[in-house]
Amino acid sequence: MAGILAWFWNERFWLPHNVTWADLQSTEEAAFPQAEDLYLAFPLAFCIFMIRLLFERFIAKPCALGLKVQANGPQKAQPNAILEKVFTAITKHPDEKRLEGLSKQLDWDVRSIQRWFRQRRNQEKPSTLTKFCESMWRFTFYLYIFTYGVRFLKKTPWLWNTRQCWNGYPYQPLMPDLHYYYIVELSFYWSLMFSQFIDIKRKDFGIMFTHHIVTITLITFSYVTNLTRVGTLTLCLHDAADVVLEAAKMANYCKCQKLSDLLFLTFAIVFIVSRLGIYPLWILNTTFFELYEALGNFPALWVFNVLLVILQILHCFWSYLIIKAAYKAISKGKVAKDDRSDIESSSDEEETVPRSKTPHSTVTTNGTSGTNGTNGYLTGGTCSEEH
Repeated sequence: MAGILAWFWNERFWLPHNVTWADLQSTEEAAFPQAEDLYLAFPLAFCIFMIRLLFERFIAKPCALGLKVQANGPQKAQPNAILEKVFTAITKHPDEKRLEGLSKQLDWDVRSIQRWFRQRRNQEKPSTLTKFCESMWRFTFYLYIFTYGVRFLKKTPWLWNTRQCWNGYPYQPLMPDLHYYYIVELSFYWSLMFSQFIDIKRKDFGIMFTHHIVTITLITFSYVTNLTRVGTLTLCLHDAADVVLEAAKMANYCKCQKLSDLLFLTFAIVFIVSRLGIYPLWILNTTFFELYEALGNFPALWVFNVLLVILQILHCFWSYLIIKAAYKAISKGKVAKDDRSDIESSSDEEETVPRSKTPHSTVTTNGTSGTNGTNGYLTGGTCSEEH
């Protein structure tokens, strides 16, 4: 094990030329980032998750009910053993041939069967109240951590001159505020990665999971190698758009259409400017060129930059979806929401259809009454969280 650890922490891979791990050891005069500090993130991630549960239950939920956010989920489908077996064991989206077979077997018309499957898919989606509480928690955290990051960075020289990120390296003492900022951000992303499996299921689950892994790796890597100055710039830049996004989603769930539209447009502008403009010109420029000029070439430098480029690829993908949603909305005279993800799955619009031709009136009535498949979402798109 000692041999494996020595190989893994090879100084010639992780650190610039003439820099050793001994240079990064804390002394009585100055503290430096230590790998063991990151263990704090795991119990803190659990605490953040528990705080989230309490926040959603005792703060977000009363606020949502006070704002008259819809508490009920989508209408449930009429119990039917045959259709339930097809839904759970075969397919959630039956094709035309299967629909005709089920129609003959149950003596229902095809429209009623289609409606049953639509309602059955929708009933697995969370209620608007659940989505509001999740968005309010994220909005609160992002607002807090972004405000903290801005207050911290405005006092630092590297906010105004990115070359200061590398001046004096590796002898850049770890400030208590920077240590706190890093550990809280890392803990939050750990909590996000694990809670993603129990949170609202989104269409871009795999992409968001990749994003969380890359982010956690970057935070860990930059902390251990004391590249924390550029790390703080990256973290603060990414939190800016998320604050506006969660606010837009909350406004949408409250049915404040005009406010939601305004916030979404603001989010789209902030996201595209920060992720496609400031990020490459500010962050990638300093890590690709200024870092190389100041510290020279070393293997971990390229790993660091590859991870940052992966983030930029995700930014481009999400920006495309945002622009696409905005274009659709503007062309229709409405402002849509972020098409990155919020959501779960695309809403199945419940159309008004004639009653069944069969005498099974109880099933037919339930099928016909239906629910509004938009389930409180804005028309034209879906809204997410991401980076």
